[in-house]
Amino acid sequence: MLRIHNSMSGQKEEFRPIHAGRAGLYVCGVTVYDYCHVGHARCYVAFDVIRRWLRYRGLNVIYVRNITDIDDRIISRAAENGEPIDALTRRFIAAMHEDFAALGIEPPDHEPRATEHIPGMIAMIARLIERDYAYVGTQGDVLYAVAKFPPYGQLSGKRLADLRAGARVEVDEAKRDPLDFVLWKRAKPGEPAWASPWGDGRPGWHIECSAMAAALLGTHFDLHGGGMDLKFPHHENEIAQSCAASGGPFVNVWAHNGFVNLDNEKMSKSLGNFFTVRELLPRLRHPEVLRAFLLSSHYRGPINYSQVQLLQADAALSRLYTALRGIEMRPEAAGGEAGRSAHSARFEAALDDDFNTPDALAVLQGIARELNAGRAAGSAQRQATLAGELRRLANLLGLLRLPPEHWFRLAPALPLETEGAAPVAAAELDEVQIEALIAARHAARQARDFAAADRIRAQLAQAGVVLEDQPGGATSWKRA
Repeated sequence: MLRIHNSMSGQKEEFRPIHAGRAGLYVCGVTVYDYCHVGHARCYVAFDVIRRWLRYRGLNVIYVRNITDIDDRIISRAAENGEPIDALTRRFIAAMHEDFAALGIEPPDHEPRATEHIPGMIAMIARLIERDYAYVGTQGDVLYAVAKFPPYGQLSGKRLADLRAGARVEVDEAKRDPLDFVLWKRAKPGEPAWASPWGDGRPGWHIECSAMAAALLGTHFDLHGGGMDLKFPHHENEIAQSCAASGGPFVNVWAHNGFVNLDNEKMSKSLGNFFTVRELLPRLRHPEVLRAFLLSSHYRGPINYSQVQLLQADAALSRLYTALRGIEMRPEAAGGEAGRSAHSARFEAALDDDFNTPDALAVLQGIARELNAGRAAGSAQRQATLAGELRRLANLLGLLRLPPEHWFRLAPALPLETEGAAPVAAAELDEVQIEALIAARHAARQARDFAAADRIRAQLAQAGVVLEDQPGGATSWKRA
């Protein structure tokens, strides 16, 4: 039984799809004015695993992840760069796709852009005005009347009276209430604008997701996710808009991922304490290292970013790849009942318990230990089955996507502290050079010139390459 922690109730609940056999999942996407940072990666890796697991549990998942391609920050950045807004957003959307593909994040079923759904937003705003949940302010903006929606604050646990008491807002005579928020912004000179019944303008941020979710998943769907920082006000405002517009429920289950912290402070662009995905990945052995690091903590809790944590993730993956080395997996061992065991049951129980990836990773390490223990005495068939099970389960987390030999031929992680320094020795020899030296060493051994063979081995070791002589004369290698 799959149980998910519902942010609305604060409890784990059995997941019961609205429609048997399928599930609608909406996750708030990126505002594309800059490169994605590690905090973005944490969110979208988490929901990638959630989508994979729902699918594994037999559900036909319709996954929607939007793109905000019109917003104050986008307009400001385009102006700073002196480039058209469309050129800026296209560039950063392409970069986002590259980063997500490197991390093994599968594309959503739908990736709507806000600018493609303006008519739907205008129609939803018109319904809200018609039902007296919204009004046109004196400055021409359309605003949502928060006081008209009594359940406001149910997701975040905030009370309207407390919000008003603590509000530090400038007096705005255009608003009836300082808590009212913008649905439609009247156009300013030089800004992009669309025609509407209330004059030329553009949508507010919150209405975007309500309209796109309704268009692609319907007015009532199963699961809505995003970062913890979106719970208030963004998701609270989505609920108010969507329920008022449809007259019915909006989302059954809300899921929020925790922050990535750097020095115990939330990593974010606004604070300037972030690493972009594309500046970090070249310093890792492989993007799987970052993915494994992000999955090493439960998605709902915070995770502390540090070089030590990344190196630990690299080492943990190396242990898994080591367990697979030299084992020829049979196709039938990679899945199905033939590849199941008590390990699979524990893995499934972990992910059925609110997607507990740390416990699932511990199961993978247990399989690796059993594989290593059976190398000397275990049967080849048992080893092949275990190896297939390890890879099958790891693939559900988006891990162990490489052949083991490939993994060990990649240069290990380069610490961020070495920025600007000379490349580490292990990266000085490429694969062709390494293979040539191994061939020369083999020829020297054949000629019984063991001194020359030892010199070549020492040269490779100095470059960070470890040789492993196999029975029968073959030699494998890995980077230290």
